[in-house]
Amino acid sequence: MPSDKPLVYVLLGSAGSGRREVLADLIDGGLGADARPAVLLAADEPASPSDKKFPGLARWTRADGIIAAPLPYEATHVFFVTDGRADPVDQIEQVKTWLEGQGGALARILCVVDCRLAEKNPPLLAWFDACIHFADVVLLNRREGVANKWLSGFARRYADQFYPCLFEPVKAGRVKNPALVLEPQALRMSHLFDEEPDWVFTDADGGEVDEEDAEEGDEEIEAAPEEDPYLVRDAAGRRAKRIPDIKKYLS
Repeated sequence: MPSDKPLVYVLLGSAGSGRREVLADLIDGGLGADARPAVLLAADEPASPSDKKFPGLARWTRADGIIAAPLPYEATHVFFVTDGRADPVDQIEQVKTWLEGQGGALARILCVVDCRLAEKNPPLLAWFDACIHFADVVLLNRREGVANKWLSGFARRYADQFYPCLFEPVKAGRVKNPALVLEPQALRMSHLFDEEPDWVFTDADGGEVDEEDAEEGDEEIEAAPEEDPYLVRDAAGRRAKRIPDIKKYLS
C-alpha cells in the first residue's frame, strides 16, 4: 500500500459490543512507537471512558448516504468506528465511496462480536453474517457466561463455509496478538474493496458462463463487474439479502 496514505481500518459491530475498549488495546499494543493513530467515531455513538485514550479523536457524520469526514492525512493509521445501531451493509457501501473520494487505503475491516447478544438472539445471526462477510478479522468479545458449545459452533459455521477471515478471542478487552489483527492483509470473503474486481460473463439468455468459455465461444457474451451479494437490490430497490434491524435487539 502507498506509504503516503494512512492505513484505514473499519470497525464493525453492535453498539455496546466493546469495540472502543478493544480498539484502545489494539492501538496500544499493535502499533509501533512512530505510529500516529487517529480515530473517527460515528456521531451517534455515545461517549465512552475509552475515548480519552484515543489521540486525534473526531466524529464523522452522514447525510443522504454520504459520509462527511476529512481523512486525517497526518495520521499513519485511521480507525473508522461505524454506527453500531445502523445498517452495517449501508455503511460499508458508503465507506467505500468515502475512501475513494478521500484517497484512503483500506487496511482491514474488523468485526467485534458481542457473543452474549448473539447467543441470546438467534435471529441476529443474519446480521452477524453480513458483518463477517466483509470482515478480515472477527473478534469474539463478551464471551463470559456464553456456552463453549455455542462459541465453537459459531466459529465453525464460517469455517465450514471456507471463510478466509481470522477468528480471535477477546479477554478483558484485550487480544492475544494486536499486531496480527492489524496486519494489512485482506482476508475477507467480500471482493468489494478489491483493486481489480472479479468479472461475471453472461450469454444472450442471461445465463452465467465461465470466463474460459466466454473467450473461446462464438456467441455474444456480456461482461460486468461482479456485484457483492449484500449490495444486490431487487426490482423494488430493496436489498435482496435482508438483515435484521439491530436497534430492535439493543437496550
